[in-house]
Amino acid sequence: MEDIIIEFFATFFIYFLFTGLIILWFIDGKIKKEQVFHALLACIFTAIIVFFIKYFFPTLRPFMINGRGVNVLIKPLDGAFPSGHTAQAFVLAVTIFMHDRRVGWFFLIGALAVGIARVLANVHYPVDIFGGALVGTLVAVVAEKAHVFELLKTARRRK
Repeated sequence: MEDIIIEFFATFFIYFLFTGLIILWFIDGKIKKEQVFHALLACIFTAIIVFFIKYFFPTLRPFMINGRGVNVLIKPLDGAFPSGHTAQAFVLAVTIFMHDRRVGWFFLIGALAVGIARVLANVHYPVDIFGGALVGTLVAVVAEKAHVFELLKTARRRK
């Protein structure tokens, strides 16, 4: 039973966070459609950053070194650092948190659960999780503070 729970959080829970984001799209509250769009764009930026870090600084995953099995549906073969799942979970959580702290706390707890499960599933080291959380958080904060999305919208209008 423990393995099933770890696999669920390590593999599938990120999709529940994305689903939660889409549900927020339809709820009229502090989280507006524009903020959901911001979170999705931040996810794209995060994926690009994680890809390049993994490409230029490849690291071995724990199961490649310790020989133990993994508790995820598909065995990852790319680099371990930073954790892409954790980066995506944190960019969503922090973006939501900056717009609605009450809802954001649920997303932050979910993001932390994803990260911990990735370590327990033997596909990441704690430093990979920290790196993913840092990348996701930084992208969310920089995008918000630099008004990146407003700049993109303005540039699109000028064309």
